[in-house]
Amino acid sequence: MHRNFVVLLAASASLFSLSANAQDDDTTQLNRIVIHTTEDSSNTVDVTDADIERLNPADLQDLFASEPSISVGSSLPVSQKLYVQGVEETNLSVSIDGSRQNNKIFHHNATTLIDPALLKAVSIDPGVAPADAGPGALAGAVSYETMDVQDLLLPGRQFGGFLKGEYDSNGDIFTGSAAAYGQSQGFEALGFLKYADGGLRTDGDGNLILGSETGLLSGLGKLAYEAPTGHRFELSYEHVKDDNVRPYRANIGLITGGRPVPPTRVYDLTRQNIVFTYTNEMPEGWWDPKIQLAYSVTDLDIPETDTRSRGTTDSFNGKIENRFALDKGSVVAGIDFYNDSASLDYETFSDPSGGLQGEEKAANIGVYSQARLDLTERMRLSFGGRADFQRFEGVNGYKDNNAGLSGNISGEFDVTSFLTASAGVSHVWAGIPLAENFILNPAWDYSQGIDPVTANNVFAGLRAEHEGFWVEGKIFRTDIDNARAPSYRGGPHLQHDLRSQGYELGAGYRWDDGFLRIGYADIDTEIDGNPADTYTGNYLTTPIGQNITLEAAHTFADWGLTVGANARFVLEETDTYNPDTGGRGAPFPSYEVVNAFVEYVPDAMPHLTLRGEVNNLFDAAYVSRATYGQEFANVAPLQEPGRSFKLSLTGRF
Repeated sequence: MHRNFVVLLAASASLFSLSANAQDDDTTQLNRIVIHTTEDSSNTVDVTDADIERLNPADLQDLFASEPSISVGSSLPVSQKLYVQGVEETNLSVSIDGSRQNNKIFHHNATTLIDPALLKAVSIDPGVAPADAGPGALAGAVSYETMDVQDLLLPGRQFGGFLKGEYDSNGDIFTGSAAAYGQSQGFEALGFLKYADGGLRTDGDGNLILGSETGLLSGLGKLAYEAPTGHRFELSYEHVKDDNVRPYRANIGLITGGRPVPPTRVYDLTRQNIVFTYTNEMPEGWWDPKIQLAYSVTDLDIPETDTRSRGTTDSFNGKIENRFALDKGSVVAGIDFYNDSASLDYETFSDPSGGLQGEEKAANIGVYSQARLDLTERMRLSFGGRADFQRFEGVNGYKDNNAGLSGNISGEFDVTSFLTASAGVSHVWAGIPLAENFILNPAWDYSQGIDPVTANNVFAGLRAEHEGFWVEGKIFRTDIDNARAPSYRGGPHLQHDLRSQGYELGAGYRWDDGFLRIGYADIDTEIDGNPADTYTGNYLTTPIGQNITLEAAHTFADWGLTVGANARFVLEETDTYNPDTGGRGAPFPSYEVVNAFVEYVPDAMPHLTLRGEVNNLFDAAYVSRATYGQEFANVAPLQEPGRSFKLSLTGRF
């Protein structure tokens, strides 16, 4: 692998690479987080297309490093979970290239395993989300978008590609990636492949992190045709696989006591996404259609000496919608559907009769409409609603039909030329969510019934901008009622009520060749009126508390040099809860982590980029705030990696 990496670096150096003169020409706005794309919804948070390039993210923690209201638990991508304003991602509508994700497979695993190297865009609607974001947007929506040919081609080129080699000193991680793409006479094609391999990583105290080896394979393929009349047809396939030895419970370092288990086992986690999309790139009048059919699937295979557990979650989904252009905005109306399933196949080799199988299913049809209007030069409004009709099926053939309504309204008003006020509210009906695969029990009794889960969201904010300076603030609250929380022995009907509330502040300054910004979020989460804990909060929430983020970058254009840094400061959280004792849990300690980079584009080779990074600059020993188990005395949570030096070389042609 070392030799292959050297060859890849040498090949990259012989090519032309992309320019690294990335500049942040946008600022952060509250209630919508957009990486790369710019949306027209009110109360947005914009991060430009330079961010993914500037951050060079290896996982979700890196991707959202500068967002104080977003936390990611676990130091291992295979067990990372995303929390938006304190709420776990399965309570949001999550899509990749428009395809609904159904990834609640195992509480010790990642919810959505994703490789940021495949992405060109991420957008998040925290709390209040539009009706066309899809069903189940209880606490908002997350939309990932993978890269296209048009995003990668150099100006004036019809064909191109790139090679990238990267080395990380902490764990001796070698990463190689390559892509080829082109377009001709309306046809487009793209192929991308990445492989990462490495050993055990060390934490800030110099100790090895159990099960932290790197073993990642990801790929992306796209084919498209756009007719001269504007009709566009696109087919995409995405594949991400993480297969290696992990801690026995992949989101936990070690548990003292309990049943005896080996320290590690293999987790083979694979996620795939197939999407067909039709659009008209030359719409006329009110005819601006979009048709999408998609299939997403996540498979988890855990082979052990005497047993083997295999879980599969999947979703066949799609939509037909049309955007009606108006003089002062637009209205989107459509119909969508999903057919989801979650299944488990557990085998015991010593006693074949001791295995078990179980499956839950849910099907839904939704009708929706969302208006986005510029009512006046100073006032913008977005409002919409949807009706959903769901059929749920339990492990024993139990069936339940439910229907519900959802609605949202949000807007912004320019109080002065530099001050904008915004607010929004929503009510969401999400039916009955599927249980996670690895707790399915074929003996479950559904006779008590399961109440559909609903949510209410609200936010209000102010933002001021003047000559490159900006400052903003927002308050928010999410209440989720009847959040499903089944357990293997407790039954399928168990539910909790969840509340997340808090506020967010931000400020910054941007200039021609750089920017500086600071963010602060204080998030309080509760379950059934008690402070949230990581055990009861599985797939719901986790203690977050106070987060401060800093980021700065500057490009010295004459030298082809860009430098930057980001930092996260997390304050101690003492408002914790131990469900075993009913009293206060152990406090979550404070920590600080700082990362820095320098990127160089030689003037004589403008398509070659050399980058150096120092991550966890001060070698801090810490556990991410959203990582499981910090309040329990018998749990040793997963530590984050200590200081690492990363070197990469990218060549584009």
